[in-house]
Amino acid sequence: MDRDDTTLRVLSTSDLAGLDITLADVVDTVEQACRTLAAGRSDNPRKLTVKPADGHSVSYAMLGRDGAREVVAVKTSYKHGLGESRDKQHYYTTLTIYDDVTGLPVAMMDCSRIGSLRTPAVSALLARECAAPGATTALVIGTGTQGRLALPFLLTTLPGLKRLMLSGSHPDGLTAVRAELARHFPDRDIELVTDLTRAAREADVIVATAGAHTSAAIEAENLKPGATAILVGHGLAPSVLHRADRVIATSEAQMHVTGTDMADAEGNFPPVDLELPVIVSGVSKARTAPQQRIFAYNSGLVVTDIALGHRFAQLAAEQNLGTEVALWR
Repeated sequence: MDRDDTTLRVLSTSDLAGLDITLADVVDTVEQACRTLAAGRSDNPRKLTVKPADGHSVSYAMLGRDGAREVVAVKTSYKHGLGESRDKQHYYTTLTIYDDVTGLPVAMMDCSRIGSLRTPAVSALLARECAAPGATTALVIGTGTQGRLALPFLLTTLPGLKRLMLSGSHPDGLTAVRAELARHFPDRDIELVTDLTRAAREADVIVATAGAHTSAAIEAENLKPGATAILVGHGLAPSVLHRADRVIATSEAQMHVTGTDMADAEGNFPPVDLELPVIVSGVSKARTAPQQRIFAYNSGLVVTDIALGHRFAQLAAEQNLGTEVALWR
């Protein structure tokens, strides 16, 4: 079917699963999106949030424009059963992209794989920019979707890491983390830790990806001088944020929306020193002294989803994947 203004390429979970993309390609795509945003050529408005009073679900809507790729997109995210275990939750996320040069729709896709790659890539960029010189030890907390790719992406941006530690409680998750690392870095191994406090005191870089029900909560006093602590999900106590020497975020506005559990008793946050797009653009440095303890908040930027989603749409079109739907006919 010829593409026109009535048809839309729909890419399913299985369509996207069959596409190969390197970790370096993902990092480069995400970094370019951040640079373009910092240059003022992209738009990344604050996300909209809807949550019922009883907290059983949460919904997000995010609109953005990537100025480098000249595309506009809308991402939606809906999670149901927040009080349930992960296997009982329902989660759906989509990304719909439009070409802002031709005015034609590009694709609508399941956004779960996009997010599963984008988020650890952003964490890896935060680690690269915030880690103290000579950082050699990394600790990942959690073995869910984000925990499984955290170490491969960290090794992509920080190849000097020598010691890789993992804290988790789910046997299947631990196995999955090992398998993912072996797939990308077959010569590397993971050290499972049971004493999280001790591991935190030895880590140069900590990436906390645990789920909401985790009992892990590293405190500020558990961090060594010069440590970088990156929060993606849960696993860090609010003191790590409030007592940090430097606070970095992908977006300060979004941290205030999604990071409310890190606020103080009055609901306040310390000011953010820098946002990631400014840092990767080279205008300012995240770290200004080797001994600084840095807290970094990874809340995601829709422009990075858009850039990576568009990259996947290009790869899918080259392989003629997806289903053309006459949506507006």
